Amino acid sequence: MSTDVTRDRNAEASPLFKARMAGMFYVLTGATYVLGQAFVLGKFVVDGNAAATANNILAHRSFFQLGFTADLISVVCSVALTVLFYDLFRPVNRSLSLLAAFVHLVGLAVAAFGSFLLLAPLVILGGGPYLSAFKVDQSQALAYMFLELNVQAWNAFLVFFGFYCVLIGYLVFRSTFLPRFVGVLMACAGLGYLTLLYPPLAARLSPYNLAPAALGELSLMLWLLFVGVNVQRWNQKASKAMVPILAA
Repeated sequence: MSTDVTRDRNAEASPLFKARMAGMFYVLTGATYVLGQAFVLGKFVVDGNAAATANNILAHRSFFQLGFTADLISVVCSVALTVLFYDLFRPVNRSLSLLAAFVHLVGLAVAAFGSFLLLAPLVILGGGPYLSAFKVDQSQALAYMFLELNVQAWNAFLVFFGFYCVLIGYLVFRSTFLPRFVGVLMACAGLGYLTLLYPPLAARLSPYNLAPAALGELSLMLWLLFVGVNVQRWNQKASKAMVPILAA
């Protein structure tokens, strides 16, 4: 009898544990993204001034490398989050959950590529013998170009992330084991990110286009971390999802 009760409790705790883990990875993803892309790079890059940017990097190489490390950690944590979200929302709609995971992983591949671009300025400004063909101002301009490419890669990732947020928002709305208002907020967050598809529009709407992202992502993040999911309703969804598979 006690064994059966323990198994039941473990089965009930499983989706709740996954939800809490998803919330934790969401926090880690957001914190490392802000550290790498906003805080560290914001300290180094002087808009339109390649020489000043290069001097900042050379003066604080270790701190600049921290930005690269933070970016990679953000990508890794986001991959874990994608897997957990797929598992959590699979009972709602397996196909849409799989599509959402695929879209996000493609975007993360672009983000990872952008992160490795941060290594290029360190190499270019390192002054190796093979770089003697470049003048100082040329090396600085080349290093600055790679930083710009990094920004473009992460902006491209945010477009993929926008589609991901819309899909996750729909899945949350249909889930019944998470509040519907969280799903609406996440979908609005995704629409804000999708304005980056047309940079002139995004620039005109900035920063208001990304304001819903803070509200939507924060609401889902905190709800998963501190509340979790309604285990009974998740199990009901999971049981219904298993019926067509067993019938086949």
